[in-house]
Amino acid sequence: MDIGLILQLLTNTFWSKTMGENFNSLVPEVQAHIRMLVKTAKLENNDESLEKLSGGWLEKQQSFFEQTKQREMIETESFNIDDRSGALIMTYSGSLLNIGPEQDDFRSVQYFSIGLRNDVPESAEDEASVLKNSIEKGRPVEFEKGPITKSSPVYSIAVFKEEMDPAQEEEMLDEVTLIVAQDFALINKTTIQES
Repeated sequence: MDIGLILQLLTNTFWSKTMGENFNSLVPEVQAHIRMLVKTAKLENNDESLEKLSGGWLEKQQSFFEQTKQREMIETESFNIDDRSGALIMTYSGSLLNIGPEQDDFRSVQYFSIGLRNDVPESAEDEASVLKNSIEKGRPVEFEKGPITKSSPVYSIAVFKEEMDPAQEEEMLDEVTLIVAQDFALINKTTIQES
């Protein structure tokens, strides 16, 4: 048998077995966002688009967890509004929020959307943001004043293990946010090109 034909059969067999595995491995809340994203990103509404976007989301999740772990950040279930430190947040839609430490009653906040949607800004920043309430997994982040009014529900909250000077913490948050945001942008580009 031709080696090219054998490779093609193996590839087709692998693809048919893995088709749907990425999407099916996601929690229902993320699956709902992926389904919505297929429409807002104007992709073909089929299993292949769902699977590619799901694969991209899983890559983002991995980047978020790896980069925060490398900087000795830990995952937490909630972030109290009275906590003066900062946090890095990934939402179910795959957006990022860099919530800086509180300084003079305000926080510097950066928002990065998933980049595939046309209904939200790609990025936004406000140096004098104020949280509306405490942040909890599964609920949107809301602002009294900020770069956005409300995010999609929170998937993960990462905070630094050690307490540090606010200026140093903000610098470290900015650094990890930049790396994760660049990873996310590259994943989005790859996902769209493959779709």
